[in-house]
Amino acid sequence: MKTRTIVQTRLVPQTIDGVTEMVLERVPVQVPQPPRDWDRIVLTGVTGAAVAIGTACVVWSTVSIGSLLTAIAPWPAAYAAAAVFDLAWISCMALEWLARYDSARAALPRRLGAAALIIAMCAIGAHGWIAGQFVIGLIAALVSGLAKGMWTVVLAHHAKPLDDLTQQWVDKQMAKAGGELAMVSVRRQLARARSVVTAEETALRTSPETSPEPPEPKAETDQDRPEPSGQTPALPGAGPMTIADAVRTALSCGISDPDAVLRYVRTVADANAKEESVRRTLRTVRSAS
Repeated sequence: MKTRTIVQTRLVPQTIDGVTEMVLERVPVQVPQPPRDWDRIVLTGVTGAAVAIGTACVVWSTVSIGSLLTAIAPWPAAYAAAAVFDLAWISCMALEWLARYDSARAALPRRLGAAALIIAMCAIGAHGWIAGQFVIGLIAALVSGLAKGMWTVVLAHHAKPLDDLTQQWVDKQMAKAGGELAMVSVRRQLARARSVVTAEETALRTSPETSPEPPEPKAETDQDRPEPSGQTPALPGAGPMTIADAVRTALSCGISDPDAVLRYVRTVADANAKEESVRRTLRTVRSAS
């Protein structure tokens, strides 16, 4: 029986100068060598051959269709467009492979891939017919057909058939996984919306208080002019009073400047009186008088 050497590791105590540490010891071990998996080797070889055939098909069809399209377009654009013909059915074939456990989803790329293949074969045949070599064009078109057929056989061999009950179980598991993936996007959008709302609420809480109504303009008179010294003149104190009473008292004493009235209200009525409340009361008292 053939064997092969592998290296295994294990923890062993190592003591130096009375200090013990656990270190890794590498030990070579002989284990039986498994027999060669010829099935896997053959399948890998066939898959490699299919890749080579597909590559040759893309190159051949691109050259053929690109030569056909150069009659009406510059060669870079013509050959770029020619590559689309085979890349289309190859992409559909890749999608069919990804959906190999879901026959319903694999049906659409299978049909589209067959349609793209027929279009590519027709384009290659048209190139041979225009060049006066219809037989050669027909043979060249079969290159894409053989490549597609080869890949279809390889994909069918890689894909494992599922019975009806197992297919239903797989479908349910894939549906749950799809639901979780969908919720990732929903949660991301919800978190983004919540962060925007939180930022707006924070801005509103930290913004200075603004006046909902602009102060009403009024023509300035001699009585409305502020005192030259900028100080509130001495007014009779009547003890504790409301903001409205303080405003009326200030107006009766000839103080009409809003800032002077505010200072007087904060002095005799409420030290924390808001400027907007005082201004609103001042307008109300003026309009009532």
